[in-house]
Amino acid sequence: MDDAAAKPKPDPTAADLLIDSLIDWGIDTVFGLPGDGINGIMEALRTRQAKIRFIQARHEEAAAFMACAYAKWTGRIGCCLATTGPGGVHLLNGLYDAKFDRAPVLAITGLPYHDLAQTSTQQDIDHVRLFNDVAEHAAAITGAAQVEGAVALACRTALARRGVTHLAVPVDVQEQTLSADKRSPRNKARPTKAYAESPHAPDPEAVGAAAEILKAGRRVLILAGQGAFGAEEDLLRVAERLGAPIAKALLGKAVVPDDHPYVTGGVGYLGARPSQLAMDACDTLLIVGSGFPYVEYYPEPGQAKVVQIDVDPARIGLRYPVDAALVGDAAACLQALTPHLPDLAERGFLARAQAWKQEWLEALDTGADRSDVPMKPQRVVRDLNRRLPDHAVIAADCGHNTGLTAQYVQIRQGQAFGVSGTLASMGGGVPYAIAAALAFPGRPVVAVVGDGGLSMSLAELATCARYRLPVKVIVLNNGTLGQIKWEQMLFLGNPEFACDLQPIDFAKVAQAMGVKAWRIEDPNDCARVLDEALAHEGPALVDAVVDPDEPMLPPKRRPEYMEKLEKALAAGTPHAAEITQALGQEPARTSLKP
Repeated sequence: MDDAAAKPKPDPTAADLLIDSLIDWGIDTVFGLPGDGINGIMEALRTRQAKIRFIQARHEEAAAFMACAYAKWTGRIGCCLATTGPGGVHLLNGLYDAKFDRAPVLAITGLPYHDLAQTSTQQDIDHVRLFNDVAEHAAAITGAAQVEGAVALACRTALARRGVTHLAVPVDVQEQTLSADKRSPRNKARPTKAYAESPHAPDPEAVGAAAEILKAGRRVLILAGQGAFGAEEDLLRVAERLGAPIAKALLGKAVVPDDHPYVTGGVGYLGARPSQLAMDACDTLLIVGSGFPYVEYYPEPGQAKVVQIDVDPARIGLRYPVDAALVGDAAACLQALTPHLPDLAERGFLARAQAWKQEWLEALDTGADRSDVPMKPQRVVRDLNRRLPDHAVIAADCGHNTGLTAQYVQIRQGQAFGVSGTLASMGGGVPYAIAAALAFPGRPVVAVVGDGGLSMSLAELATCARYRLPVKVIVLNNGTLGQIKWEQMLFLGNPEFACDLQPIDFAKVAQAMGVKAWRIEDPNDCARVLDEALAHEGPALVDAVVDPDEPMLPPKRRPEYMEKLEKALAAGTPHAAEITQALGQEPARTSLKP
């Protein structure tokens, strides 16, 4: 007998089977932080570094954000790993981001020794119970023979339901060999790695009903969300036939370019004025793949007939009463609609929207051109937009910086954009950018963040340095939680309270972590510094000190907000005089027009 025949077959551990199964399912990156509750899994990752990479985050929340963003950027399963107890708890915020924005993510956590679970042993948190709300499927693995089937079900469910799945593995089970776990009589078949999508074709009768509504409209507006990705040409073809402007939910910002003549920009509190004017004037609304949640920015009830396209029937009519629904893939639904629509609709409404857009862009530019000190935040983002390469990937954090990015970054063909959308969590901007740099090596990656959000994920600058990721972080440092400050005044009529932040020199912090950094206060230095930062080969940070009193307003005047703002200013809001002065300047002046 030769040596090869005599050599015994390897007896894999549960951890080995887990990581091999991830590789079989096309997962190439795991984001996480080592811990003693996952040492067996870490060893399996160590011995498979040629096939799957482990990215060490500095906080498990950031690791979950990275996994969520990686899934959003690539369309594949994102994966994050955390230890028992607090490690798994820390994942939850980033996982809720994936749940709300429908990103397929698999979370893996450790558990205590299987025979000590639920005995208040160290770090004894029942992760399966804890994850039941965030996850479409959560399970504990009790033996090595269960692993391959558990991974297959978790991966298939994450893809099918576009959400989070979770597997928890006791620390001792991770080390259990396959031969040591006796299979049950029914555990015979090796789990399949196959996965297939339904064609999601719309019902023909529903197509006809939707087409009749759209043909009857004289002022048709399209609202496009992230569900329209992959249907860009079909969307534009339908817009052309209907003479319909296209407004975009924030998650759909990169579906079609902002500079396209049919696009009016974003919607909602962080949106563009022409989109809101079009919402207020339309008589027909076509919603394509969007669950945009701010119902106050939709047309008034009864104003418009509505056709909604969504792959998930449960989301039909979720935000606004719907007159006709097409359930299916956006591209398939739009392709089915197109032959039923007129060849060339009347263009009057589109022309009005284009005029509104031109006026709005001029107001934005005028606002950015101001040379005041403290520097206006608009200058920073406008100058950045002018320098972004055509294939750049842009991530935003949540806060005042989100609105500025939504308005001033005019997405062009080939660019990508990402943000924590429906969850709207602060602290995600830098982790999103890290995931983009790993997903798209060679592409320029920029994160626009506020000082509040960056301080929540500050340690991930060290992650950028560790992996030499060429992420450029642009910090709008206004020393305040700007969005909350303005919501206190606009939404409630209360003076701003507890929103001011202890100043941080982020340039010095970044340099201490090994990241090249600049700090700017003079608007005349802005363009030069951005050029230098974008040209730098490695990670870089620009700490832009900007005006804390610059208004954050909806793109169209809302009388109830203005009444409350006047009340808040009169009641003792700090810097009321400076805020009042800024309200008379662009772009606030145009935003406050009826």
